[in-house]
Amino acid sequence: MQINIRAISKMAVIALLVGAGSHRAHAGAVITNPSGTVSLGVNDAGHLNFTDGILTAPNGAGGAVGVSIIDGGVRRDSTSPGCLCEGWGVSGSGVSGYANISTDGGVNNLTVDSFTSTATTATSTVHVGTLPDLVVTQAYAPAAEAPDVLFRDLVTITNTGAVAITDVRYVRVMDWDVPPTEFAEFVTIAGTASTTLLARSHDNGFNTANPLGGDAPIIGSTVDVDFADVGPADHGAYFRFDFGTLAAGESKTFSVYYGAGFSEASVLGALGDVGIELYSLGQSGGGAATGTPYTYAFGFKGVGGVVVLPPSGGAVPEPSTYGLIGAAMLGAVVYLRRRKNA
Repeated sequence: MQINIRAISKMAVIALLVGAGSHRAHAGAVITNPSGTVSLGVNDAGHLNFTDGILTAPNGAGGAVGVSIIDGGVRRDSTSPGCLCEGWGVSGSGVSGYANISTDGGVNNLTVDSFTSTATTATSTVHVGTLPDLVVTQAYAPAAEAPDVLFRDLVTITNTGAVAITDVRYVRVMDWDVPPTEFAEFVTIAGTASTTLLARSHDNGFNTANPLGGDAPIIGSTVDVDFADVGPADHGAYFRFDFGTLAAGESKTFSVYYGAGFSEASVLGALGDVGIELYSLGQSGGGAATGTPYTYAFGFKGVGGVVVLPPSGGAVPEPSTYGLIGAAMLGAVVYLRRRKNA
Protein backbone atom coordinates (compact mmCIF):
# COMPACT_ATOMS: atom_id res chain seq x y z
CA MET A 1 0.00 0.00 0.00
CA GLN A 2 1.45 3.38 -1.01
CA ILE A 3 0.96 6.39 1.24
CA ASN A 4 0.75 9.85 -0.29
CA ILE A 5 2.72 11.88 2.25
CA ARG A 6 1.98 15.23 0.61
CA ALA A 7 -1.74 14.50 0.54
CA ILE A 8 -1.66 13.60 4.23
CA SER A 9 0.30 16.73 5.10
CA LYS A 10 -2.13 18.88 3.12
CA MET A 11 -5.09 17.37 4.93
CA ALA A 12 -3.30 17.96 8.22
CA VAL A 13 -2.89 21.65 7.42
CA ILE A 14 -6.63 21.95 6.77
CA ALA A 15 -7.47 20.13 9.98
CA LEU A 16 -5.18 22.37 12.04
CA LEU A 17 -6.60 25.54 10.56
CA VAL A 18 -10.20 24.50 11.05
CA GLY A 19 -9.59 23.02 14.50
CA ALA A 20 -7.75 26.08 15.75
CA GLY A 21 -10.53 28.37 14.61
CA SER A 22 -7.87 30.69 13.24
CA HIS A 23 -10.09 32.40 10.67
CA ARG A 24 -13.05 34.67 10.96
CA ALA A 25 -16.15 33.42 9.20
CA HIS A 26 -15.89 34.56 5.62
CA ALA A 27 -18.77 35.29 3.34
CA GLY A 28 -18.68 34.00 -0.19
CA ALA A 29 -20.67 32.08 -2.76
CA VAL A 30 -20.68 29.03 -4.98
CA ILE A 31 -21.69 30.20 -8.45
CA THR A 32 -22.62 27.99 -11.42
CA ASN A 33 -22.85 28.79 -15.12
CA PRO A 34 -26.32 28.75 -16.76
CA SER A 35 -25.75 25.36 -18.39
CA GLY A 36 -24.92 23.81 -15.01
CA THR A 37 -21.54 22.46 -16.11
CA VAL A 38 -18.98 24.48 -14.14
CA SER A 39 -18.99 25.93 -10.61
CA LEU A 40 -16.66 28.31 -8.79
CA GLY A 41 -16.43 28.81 -5.04
CA VAL A 42 -15.52 32.47 -4.46
CA ASN A 43 -14.58 33.88 -1.05
CA ASP A 44 -15.41 37.46 -0.14
CA ALA A 45 -11.79 38.58 -0.65
CA GLY A 46 -11.84 37.21 -4.21
CA HIS A 47 -9.85 34.00 -3.77
CA LEU A 48 -11.37 30.59 -4.54
CA ASN A 49 -12.11 27.45 -2.49
CA PHE A 50 -15.27 28.48 -0.65
CA THR A 51 -17.30 26.09 1.50
CA ASP A 52 -21.00 26.90 1.78
CA GLY A 53 -22.04 23.61 3.37
CA ILE A 54 -24.66 23.04 0.68
CA LEU A 55 -23.16 23.05 -2.82
CA THR A 56 -20.14 20.98 -1.87
CA ALA A 57 -17.60 19.07 -3.92
CA PRO A 58 -17.29 15.54 -2.52
CA ASN A 59 -13.59 15.29 -3.39
CA GLY A 60 -12.74 18.71 -1.93
CA ALA A 61 -11.22 19.28 1.50
CA GLY A 62 -14.14 19.82 3.86
CA GLY A 63 -16.49 19.95 0.89
CA ALA A 64 -14.97 23.16 -0.50
CA VAL A 65 -15.57 24.28 -4.09
CA GLY A 66 -12.78 25.88 -6.09
CA VAL A 67 -13.05 25.12 -9.82
CA SER A 68 -15.50 22.24 -10.33
CA ILE A 69 -16.90 20.41 -13.30
CA ILE A 70 -20.37 18.96 -12.78
CA ASP A 71 -20.53 15.38 -14.04
CA GLY A 72 -23.79 13.50 -13.65
CA GLY A 73 -24.95 16.03 -11.08
CA VAL A 74 -21.78 15.63 -8.97
CA ARG A 75 -19.15 18.36 -8.56
CA ARG A 76 -15.58 17.21 -9.23
CA ASP A 77 -13.21 19.86 -7.94
CA SER A 78 -9.70 20.62 -9.15
CA THR A 79 -8.28 23.04 -6.57
CA SER A 80 -9.63 22.04 -3.15
CA PRO A 81 -8.68 18.36 -2.62
CA GLY A 82 -5.97 18.06 0.00
CA CYS A 83 -5.47 21.79 0.58
CA LEU A 84 -7.31 25.00 -0.17
CA CYS A 85 -4.36 26.34 -2.15
CA GLU A 86 -5.67 28.97 -4.57
CA GLY A 87 -5.05 32.62 -4.07
CA TRP A 88 -4.06 36.04 -5.26
CA GLY A 89 -2.09 39.02 -4.05
CA VAL A 90 -1.34 42.62 -4.94
CA SER A 91 1.44 44.96 -3.93
CA GLY A 92 2.51 48.53 -4.51
CA SER A 93 5.08 50.93 -3.07
CA GLY A 94 6.56 48.06 -1.09
CA VAL A 95 3.30 47.05 0.66
CA SER A 96 1.29 43.90 -0.11
CA GLY A 97 -2.04 42.28 0.63
CA TYR A 98 -2.93 38.71 -0.30
CA ALA A 99 -5.36 35.84 0.30
CA ASN A 100 -4.83 32.08 0.17
CA ILE A 101 -6.55 29.89 2.74
CA SER A 102 -4.04 27.10 3.28
CA THR A 103 -0.74 28.41 1.96
CA ASP A 104 -0.97 31.85 3.57
CA GLY A 105 -3.36 31.15 6.44
CA GLY A 106 -6.22 33.16 4.96
CA VAL A 107 -6.54 36.88 4.25
CA ASN A 108 -3.51 39.08 4.94
CA ASN A 109 -3.57 42.90 5.00
CA LEU A 110 -6.71 43.07 2.85
CA THR A 111 -9.97 44.68 3.95
CA VAL A 112 -13.18 43.58 2.25
CA ASP A 113 -15.19 46.62 1.20
CA SER A 114 -18.05 44.71 -0.44
CA PHE A 115 -19.09 41.31 -1.70
CA THR A 116 -22.21 40.59 -3.76
CA SER A 117 -23.37 37.51 -5.63
CA THR A 118 -26.14 35.94 -7.67
CA ALA A 119 -26.53 32.34 -8.81
CA THR A 120 -24.03 32.94 -11.63
CA THR A 121 -21.93 35.96 -10.56
CA ALA A 122 -19.79 37.15 -7.65
CA THR A 123 -18.06 40.51 -7.15
CA SER A 124 -15.46 41.31 -4.50
CA THR A 125 -13.93 44.71 -3.73
CA VAL A 126 -11.06 45.01 -1.27
CA HIS A 127 -8.33 47.47 -0.37
CA VAL A 128 -4.86 46.88 1.01
CA GLY A 129 -5.12 47.49 4.74
CA THR A 130 -1.99 49.60 5.20
CA LEU A 131 -2.19 51.10 1.71
CA PRO A 132 -5.92 51.89 1.45
CA ASP A 133 -5.61 53.77 -1.83
CA LEU A 134 -4.76 50.47 -3.55
CA VAL A 135 -8.18 48.95 -4.36
CA VAL A 136 -8.89 45.68 -6.18
CA THR A 137 -12.26 44.67 -7.64
CA GLN A 138 -12.78 41.15 -9.02
CA ALA A 139 -16.01 40.47 -10.87
CA TYR A 140 -16.72 36.80 -11.68
CA ALA A 141 -19.26 35.84 -14.35
CA PRO A 142 -19.61 33.26 -17.15
CA ALA A 143 -17.39 34.22 -20.09
CA ALA A 144 -19.64 35.63 -22.81
CA GLU A 145 -17.73 33.87 -25.60
CA ALA A 146 -17.61 30.43 -23.90
CA PRO A 147 -20.15 30.33 -21.03
CA ASP A 148 -20.41 26.53 -20.98
CA VAL A 149 -16.71 26.14 -20.20
CA LEU A 150 -15.23 29.31 -18.70
CA PHE A 151 -15.82 31.93 -16.03
CA ARG A 152 -14.21 35.34 -16.41
CA ASP A 153 -12.77 37.21 -13.43
CA LEU A 154 -12.54 40.86 -14.49
CA VAL A 155 -9.81 42.32 -12.26
CA THR A 156 -9.45 46.06 -11.78
CA ILE A 157 -6.58 47.46 -9.71
CA THR A 158 -7.10 51.15 -8.92
CA ASN A 159 -5.09 53.87 -7.24
CA THR A 160 -7.82 55.90 -5.57
CA GLY A 161 -5.39 58.34 -3.94
CA ALA A 162 -3.61 61.53 -4.92
CA VAL A 163 -0.07 60.08 -4.95
CA ALA A 164 1.37 57.58 -7.45
CA ILE A 165 1.73 53.96 -6.32
CA THR A 166 4.94 52.42 -7.64
CA ASP A 167 5.98 48.85 -8.50
CA VAL A 168 2.45 47.44 -8.68
CA ARG A 169 2.44 43.63 -8.84
CA TYR A 170 -0.26 40.96 -8.99
CA VAL A 171 0.08 37.22 -8.28
CA ARG A 172 -2.30 34.37 -9.04
CA VAL A 173 -1.42 30.87 -7.87
CA MET A 174 -3.18 27.52 -7.62
CA ASP A 175 -2.38 23.93 -6.76
CA TRP A 176 -3.97 21.66 -9.35
CA ASP A 177 -5.58 18.55 -7.76
CA VAL A 178 -7.35 17.00 -10.71
CA PRO A 179 -9.77 14.08 -10.27
CA PRO A 180 -9.68 11.15 -10.40
CA THR A 181 -5.91 11.22 -9.74
CA GLU A 182 -5.70 14.07 -7.25
CA PHE A 183 -2.06 14.81 -6.31
CA ALA A 184 -0.74 13.38 -9.63
CA GLU A 185 -1.45 15.87 -12.42
CA PHE A 186 -0.09 16.69 -15.82
CA VAL A 187 0.35 20.47 -15.99
CA THR A 188 0.76 22.74 -19.01
CA ILE A 189 1.69 26.44 -19.15
CA ALA A 190 1.69 28.36 -22.43
CA GLY A 191 2.10 31.98 -23.55
CA THR A 192 5.03 32.97 -21.34
CA ALA A 193 7.37 34.26 -24.05
CA SER A 194 4.85 36.65 -25.60
CA THR A 195 3.34 38.07 -22.39
CA THR A 196 5.31 41.24 -21.73
CA LEU A 197 3.89 42.03 -18.27
CA LEU A 198 4.60 38.53 -16.95
CA ALA A 199 7.55 38.68 -14.55
CA ARG A 200 7.60 35.12 -13.23
CA SER A 201 5.93 31.75 -13.84
CA HIS A 202 6.39 28.12 -12.83
CA ASP A 203 4.57 25.06 -11.50
CA ASN A 204 4.55 25.69 -7.72
CA GLY A 205 0.90 25.94 -6.77
CA PHE A 206 1.85 25.93 -3.08
CA ASN A 207 3.77 29.20 -3.37
CA THR A 208 2.69 32.19 -1.31
CA ALA A 209 0.34 34.61 -3.05
CA ASN A 210 2.33 37.52 -1.58
CA PRO A 211 3.94 39.34 -4.54
CA LEU A 212 6.78 40.39 -2.21
CA GLY A 213 7.21 36.96 -0.65
CA GLY A 214 9.52 35.23 -3.11
CA ASP A 215 8.92 32.06 -5.09
CA ALA A 216 10.46 28.79 -6.21
CA PRO A 217 9.33 26.02 -8.58
CA ILE A 218 8.61 22.40 -7.74
CA ILE A 219 10.15 21.20 -11.01
CA GLY A 220 13.05 23.44 -12.00
CA SER A 221 12.54 23.13 -15.75
CA THR A 222 9.17 24.93 -15.51
CA VAL A 223 10.55 28.39 -14.64
CA ASP A 224 9.58 31.20 -17.04
CA VAL A 225 9.01 28.88 -20.03
CA ASP A 226 6.17 27.17 -21.85
CA PHE A 227 5.84 23.47 -21.12
CA ALA A 228 3.28 20.81 -21.97
CA ASP A 229 2.07 17.83 -19.92
CA VAL A 230 4.78 17.90 -17.24
CA GLY A 231 4.15 15.25 -14.61
CA PRO A 232 2.45 13.39 -13.23
CA ALA A 233 3.25 15.24 -10.00
CA ASP A 234 1.52 17.18 -7.25
CA HIS A 235 1.97 20.66 -8.66
CA GLY A 236 0.10 23.62 -10.15
CA ALA A 237 0.74 27.07 -11.61
CA TYR A 238 2.17 30.37 -10.38
CA PHE A 239 2.09 33.70 -12.26
CA ARG A 240 3.36 37.12 -11.17
CA PHE A 241 2.76 40.26 -13.21
CA ASP A 242 4.55 43.61 -12.90
CA PHE A 243 2.34 46.56 -13.84
CA GLY A 244 4.74 49.39 -13.01
CA THR A 245 3.40 52.65 -11.59
CA LEU A 246 -0.26 53.57 -11.16
CA ALA A 247 -0.69 57.32 -11.24
CA ALA A 248 -3.25 58.99 -9.01
CA GLY A 249 -6.71 57.86 -10.13
CA GLU A 250 -5.31 55.34 -12.64
CA SER A 251 -6.55 51.76 -13.03
CA LYS A 252 -5.24 48.56 -14.57
CA THR A 253 -7.88 46.10 -15.82
CA PHE A 254 -7.35 42.56 -17.10
CA SER A 255 -9.16 39.21 -17.15
CA VAL A 256 -8.51 35.90 -15.42
CA TYR A 257 -10.38 32.84 -16.75
CA TYR A 258 -11.29 29.65 -14.89
CA GLY A 259 -13.08 26.65 -16.32
CA ALA A 260 -13.34 22.98 -17.14
CA GLY A 261 -14.44 20.57 -19.84
CA PHE A 262 -14.58 16.88 -20.67
CA SER A 263 -11.68 17.02 -23.15
CA GLU A 264 -8.56 19.03 -23.86
CA ALA A 265 -9.87 20.09 -27.26
CA SER A 266 -13.06 21.61 -25.86
CA VAL A 267 -11.15 23.62 -23.24
CA LEU A 268 -8.48 24.85 -25.67
CA GLY A 269 -11.22 25.86 -28.09
CA ALA A 270 -12.97 27.86 -25.37
CA LEU A 271 -9.71 29.56 -24.39
CA GLY A 272 -9.22 30.43 -28.04
CA ASP A 273 -12.74 31.89 -28.19
CA VAL A 274 -11.95 34.38 -25.42
CA GLY A 275 -8.61 35.35 -26.98
CA ILE A 276 -6.41 33.92 -24.24
CA GLU A 277 -2.82 35.23 -23.92
CA LEU A 278 -1.42 33.01 -21.17
CA TYR A 279 -2.83 29.87 -19.58
CA SER A 280 -2.35 26.71 -17.54
CA LEU A 281 -4.04 23.33 -17.93
CA GLY A 282 -4.46 20.70 -15.24
CA GLN A 283 -5.19 17.14 -16.34
CA SER A 284 -5.46 13.81 -14.57
CA GLY A 285 -2.53 11.41 -14.32
CA GLY A 286 -3.99 9.24 -17.06
CA GLY A 287 -5.37 11.94 -19.35
CA ALA A 288 -2.48 13.95 -20.71
CA ALA A 289 -3.06 12.99 -24.36
CA THR A 290 -6.81 13.64 -24.55
CA GLY A 291 -7.61 15.57 -21.40
CA THR A 292 -10.19 13.00 -20.34
CA PRO A 293 -12.11 12.54 -18.16
CA TYR A 294 -11.60 16.24 -17.34
CA THR A 295 -9.39 19.15 -18.33
CA TYR A 296 -9.28 22.23 -16.10
CA ALA A 297 -7.83 25.61 -17.06
CA PHE A 298 -7.07 29.08 -15.91
CA GLY A 299 -5.52 31.86 -17.91
CA PHE A 300 -5.17 35.56 -18.59
CA LYS A 301 -6.03 38.27 -21.12
CA GLY A 302 -5.04 41.93 -21.10
CA VAL A 303 -1.61 41.28 -19.57
CA GLY A 304 0.53 42.45 -22.47
CA GLY A 305 0.37 39.24 -24.47
CA VAL A 306 -0.88 38.10 -27.86
CA VAL A 307 -3.60 35.58 -28.66
CA VAL A 308 -1.96 32.14 -28.46
CA LEU A 309 -4.85 29.82 -29.40
CA PRO A 310 -7.30 29.76 -32.31
CA PRO A 311 -11.05 29.82 -31.65
CA SER A 312 -13.00 26.60 -31.28
CA GLY A 313 -13.76 26.42 -34.99
CA GLY A 314 -10.07 26.21 -35.92
CA ALA A 315 -7.30 23.66 -35.49
CA VAL A 316 -6.00 23.37 -31.95
CA PRO A 317 -2.30 22.48 -31.84
CA GLU A 318 -0.38 21.77 -28.64
CA PRO A 319 1.67 24.64 -27.13
CA SER A 320 4.89 23.13 -28.51
CA THR A 321 3.40 23.38 -31.99
CA TYR A 322 2.85 27.12 -31.48
CA GLY A 323 6.54 27.47 -30.73
CA LEU A 324 7.39 25.87 -34.08
CA ILE A 325 4.86 28.05 -35.91
CA GLY A 326 6.23 31.18 -34.24
CA ALA A 327 9.80 30.26 -35.14
CA ALA A 328 8.80 29.62 -38.77
CA MET A 329 6.97 32.97 -38.99
CA LEU A 330 9.94 34.81 -37.50
CA GLY A 331 12.27 33.13 -39.99
CA ALA A 332 10.02 34.15 -42.87
CA VAL A 333 9.97 37.78 -41.71
CA VAL A 334 13.77 37.89 -41.45
CA TYR A 335 14.12 36.35 -44.92
CA LEU A 336 11.74 38.86 -46.52
CA ARG A 337 13.47 41.79 -44.84
CA ARG A 338 16.85 40.59 -46.12
CA ARG A 339 15.50 40.28 -49.64
CA LYS A 340 13.97 43.75 -49.48
CA ASN A 341 17.23 45.28 -48.27
CA ALA A 342 19.40 43.36 -50.75
